[in-house]
Amino acid sequence: MKKSKLLVLISMVTIFALMITACSNSNNKANQPATNEQGNDEATTVEITDVHGTVTVPVNPKNVVALDNRTFETLADWGIKLAAVPKGVMPADLPYVADESVLDIGNHREPNLEIIAAVEPDLVIVGQRFATFYEDIKALVPNAAVIDLNFDVSESAATPGESLVNGLKNSTLILGKIFDKNEEAEKIVDAFDKAIEKVKSSYNGTDRIMGVIVSGGNIGFSAPGTGRVWGPMYEIFGWVPALDIDNSSSDHQGDEISVEAIAQSNPDWIFVLDRDAAISTATDAVPAQDVIDNSPALQNTKAVKEGNIVYAPKDTYINESIQTYLELFENIAEALSSK
Repeated sequence: MKKSKLLVLISMVTIFALMITACSNSNNKANQPATNEQGNDEATTVEITDVHGTVTVPVNPKNVVALDNRTFETLADWGIKLAAVPKGVMPADLPYVADESVLDIGNHREPNLEIIAAVEPDLVIVGQRFATFYEDIKALVPNAAVIDLNFDVSESAATPGESLVNGLKNSTLILGKIFDKNEEAEKIVDAFDKAIEKVKSSYNGTDRIMGVIVSGGNIGFSAPGTGRVWGPMYEIFGWVPALDIDNSSSDHQGDEISVEAIAQSNPDWIFVLDRDAAISTATDAVPAQDVIDNSPALQNTKAVKEGNIVYAPKDTYINESIQTYLELFENIAEALSSK
């Protein structure tokens, strides 16, 4: 009988000790940093700085809405799943467009913002065409992190060239922090910097440059400094413009300068953005190269005679990612250095 009582007492002591240990472990766990899903002691949030200030963003968020044309290709390359996107202003070959599980909020002219609320996002990436909806989106999804990467119009934006370069680099590095792709982000930024230096070293400092936008069979002037895509590059690379005008704009079809005036400037180089190649669904849309080749006014220019013409990647108008500009810069450097 005494032996039985002793065993009961030992059992009670053992159970009590286990209870104390469990409580202790629980308290210790509560005082430790939050862990990620894999159980590693890694940060679950990161602070980034967008055009509005500091924002706390979850690392590797599950439900993501992306609206910024500069981010789509980067996110696709990194295999990031998206919940909703504006499919109408995205390159058709990106995986999100054909994926029926990715909802379409429509283009920036008539977006269905309610879809953003419906997917209950952890993160919404705003920028470029959708920047004007920033406050509306924040009101729709108050529990989500909403970041605006439209650095071109931020208070810190400097000249057009600096804004383009820094905007692309900052956006890429921010996405790297959010999606735990820092190494990948730094690698492409480094390649981007090197491509810029290649263009600078390939340019002779005297050739006169003309940037144009081809849309609807018409050739529009892309003004130095302000013109879409080409405008900032005059500053970045120190290009000498073949033609400069007062009161120029960043109109998506180019400024209304006659093709005769463009021809009279007799540029050494013509750089071409084909707007229709990116957005037109018409089978009879005329490729920019055909428009340039069949323009009587341009045939006597030095650029056409010597074949000094560079075309931006076909999807540039709606794919203004760092990858697009990297490809474009490398093409320009190769063309310039070959002469």
